[in-house]
Amino acid sequence: MKKYFALTAALLALAGCSLDGSNSDLRQKMAAVKHKPRGQIEPIPTFTPYSPYVYSAAALRSPFVRPVLEADQRLVGRRLDVAPDQNRQRELLERYPFDALSMVGTLSRGGQLWALVNDGDGGIHRITIGNYMGKNHGRVVNASSAQIDVLEIVPDGTGGWIERPRALTLEDKDN
Repeated sequence: MKKYFALTAALLALAGCSLDGSNSDLRQKMAAVKHKPRGQIEPIPTFTPYSPYVYSAAALRSPFVRPVLEADQRLVGRRLDVAPDQNRQRELLERYPFDALSMVGTLSRGGQLWALVNDGDGGIHRITIGNYMGKNHGRVVNASSAQIDVLEIVPDGTGGWIERPRALTLEDKDN
């Protein structure tokens, strides 16, 4: 019974709002809006088609990597027999620049030490002496529990190649 009474009261209140006719100002406003001139929609702009850019300097030294200094050239020295082996099968860590790689630990199995390297994309890879890493034909020449020594072969700027020593040290987790 209470539900019917509440429903009847709500319907009467709703009907009372529409019977007083005081919404004439609303009707006038709507009529004024309908008589306004309509605007025009601008046409869709035309875009020039995308033309891809072919980067032709991929084989040159990266502008974001520090160039080989003359002092490094004198220390290492230029030899005519230094050149990268272009026919060698590339290894996975050669896809990453040397600066993006970091040493995160070591493993020892069967008397052989394996260094663990983070590639910067979340992957951890194990390497040992003789493996390659970095984009400059870097060959691992020594691995210890605290450091990986790499010998890179980089262009010397005069059409030849030089060997450049680099090292990855074990990351300190306190920093």
